[in-house]
Amino acid sequence: MNTINTEVVVLGSGPGGYTAAFRAADLGKKVVLVEMHACIGGVCLNVGCIPSKAYLHAAKVIAESKEMSDKGINFGEPVVDIDQLRGWKEKIVKQLTGGLKALAKQRKVDIVHGFGKFISPHELEVDCGDSKTLITFEQAIIAVGSRPRMLSSFPKDPRIVTSTGALQLENPRGRLLIVGAGIIGLEMATVYSALGAEITIVELQERILMEVDKEIAAPLQKRIEKKYKNIYFKTGIEKMEAKKDAVDVTFSGENAPEGPQSFDKVLCVVGRQSNGDLMDADKAGVNVDECGFVIVDNQQRTNIPHIYAIGDVVGNPMLAHKATYEGRIAAEVISGLKHFHDAKVIPSVAYTDPEIAWVGLTEEQCKLQN
Repeated sequence: MNTINTEVVVLGSGPGGYTAAFRAADLGKKVVLVEMHACIGGVCLNVGCIPSKAYLHAAKVIAESKEMSDKGINFGEPVVDIDQLRGWKEKIVKQLTGGLKALAKQRKVDIVHGFGKFISPHELEVDCGDSKTLITFEQAIIAVGSRPRMLSSFPKDPRIVTSTGALQLENPRGRLLIVGAGIIGLEMATVYSALGAEITIVELQERILMEVDKEIAAPLQKRIEKKYKNIYFKTGIEKMEAKKDAVDVTFSGENAPEGPQSFDKVLCVVGRQSNGDLMDADKAGVNVDECGFVIVDNQQRTNIPHIYAIGDVVGNPMLAHKATYEGRIAAEVISGLKHFHDAKVIPSVAYTDPEIAWVGLTEEQCKLQN
């Protein structure tokens, strides 16, 4: 087994992980960055924010070209080459992840690719596939992120996907059911609608984007109610069957349609789940709650003083810019700087059409807190 000794190990190379690794290296620490995938950058760069924003830009161009037809400028129906569009997205991702790799090399941050788990408070074992690497460290930063949550009641079928599968854009036309009217679901609806899909959204709550003030979400809801085939609020899924020609879905709730409805693809976007349960944190003595979140103080320190945690794995909101901020804090505290988490509010945005951005408490939250 290959052995590496380092001052700081960072487990996970998403926006929080690579920010922490680079900052610690800039402050003079010897750093090893562990990433389970072939490319660094985490969910955000590889299968999240960046690919979705590339597709959303394409969707915006298609939408704007159509909207100009009644103003005297007609481009005709767009011809979309899905393989070429996907290739463009992959080129953007490759450029960004390649840039990160160069920045790591410049800072002498060693990258180890493989699945890392704790085996003691000062040791991490990385399964690299054909070999294993033992990393002994003085201090660690956990930045393992989160994964899409798939409902266990849904059948296993290639036509039933999470956000990761949706970004592959396999067969973007046809009848698409989106389960969940949160940010990811609505962004994917924007993309697939522009590419010619017939969109149906089902949501247990009474409206879209429950984390946003009702008045701010209203213009978007009004727009998509005209555009999409159906939006069922206060409605759940009673039964889902993967048949040969379609996925049949039976709904339940006060606005549920009668009988099973057929779809070509189902996108499940009902939230994300922390990866805190995947790294054997207990072997390092690190406390993880029942939701898989690692408990930290305002310096991102866990109950084990030399182990820190940042990003999605420490709780909501699961946002890349929050992880980046926390990564800097952890790296600076490790390096002896007197820094702590003092963000009063964290901004958020949905890249829908129109886009929606917000910060702080909603009106409803203000009323509840008097």
